[in-house]
Amino acid sequence: MAVPKKRTSKSRKGMRRAHDKVATPNVIYCECGEPTLPHRACSVCGTYKGRQVIDGEDA
Repeated sequence: MAVPKKRTSKSRKGMRRAHDKVATPNVIYCECGEPTLPHRACSVCGTYKGRQVIDGEDA
């Protein structure tokens, strides 16, 4: 089994993990004022791009 010959320093470990962070999602605001994800129907009022696509009770 392969075993590291030298210990990985804190700096090198941190540089490797620099790209592993979780990206914050983009947030847009629906016409009703609720924050939603882009390219998705609003879960509160059921509108998408200004038109009703889901009933308000079903959303």
